[in-house]
Amino acid sequence: MTVIAEAAVETDASASTDQAGDLINAMAAVPAGHPSRPAMRDRAIEAWLPLARHLSSRYANRGEPRDDLYQVAVVGLIKAVDRFEPDRGVDFAGFAIPTIVGELKRHFRDKTWSVRVPRRLQELRLAITAANNTLTNDLGRSPTVADIARHLEISEDEVIEGLEGARAYNSTSLSTPVTEGGSELGETLGGEDSAFEEAELRVALGPAMSALDEREQKIITLRFYGNLTQSQIADQIGISQMHVSRLLTKALTKLRRGLDGALV
Repeated sequence: MTVIAEAAVETDASASTDQAGDLINAMAAVPAGHPSRPAMRDRAIEAWLPLARHLSSRYANRGEPRDDLYQVAVVGLIKAVDRFEPDRGVDFAGFAIPTIVGELKRHFRDKTWSVRVPRRLQELRLAITAANNTLTNDLGRSPTVADIARHLEISEDEVIEGLEGARAYNSTSLSTPVTEGGSELGETLGGEDSAFEEAELRVALGPAMSALDEREQKIITLRFYGNLTQSQIADQIGISQMHVSRLLTKALTKLRRGLDGALV
């Protein structure tokens, strides 16, 4: 591009900005209830859309779609247009830029976390990130947790809490491969394990069995460990099968009562 062409572009941009500034000032001078104000407001917003697009582009490549960021910036622009008061002596650009940037930052703070965490942790994460960048330059190395804690004047536990909370900013799909063989992350997650309940029962079974008398213990053992029928147990002990049935019922009732008391 030639020097003359560059000068022409700069002149056009300056003229466009001046025109947009005139539109916003003219709108602000019109009373709120005036019938022409809505149309002037629309024209003023449209004239300043390039500013919203420019500011939203600064936050591109951070995981959010460009169109979504542009829409957020436009919301900030609309708020700036509606709140602008030229009598305060600040030009519109000087007022609109912080408003739009604030809306973009608020979007990243509140809308882009994979898991919702308290705002305190969100703000702590931002403070830790800023401190990390500052200390890296000052110290010539990566700062330790203790370095960050001293810099922010908080405890090391709070720094660790902020770092842990930062992990919720992005999530990983359960379909993410974790091995060369094609295993996925979801396959490495544990499920409900009934063996835990069985382990508790096995631990409680010994004391519950010891509460039975010798004959009751023998009947339980022959029935459930030896897999003998009541008739076979009767033959071994030398009593009737009906008596074995009564003793077995009594022993199981005592055993169940002992297990229930142990697992409460």
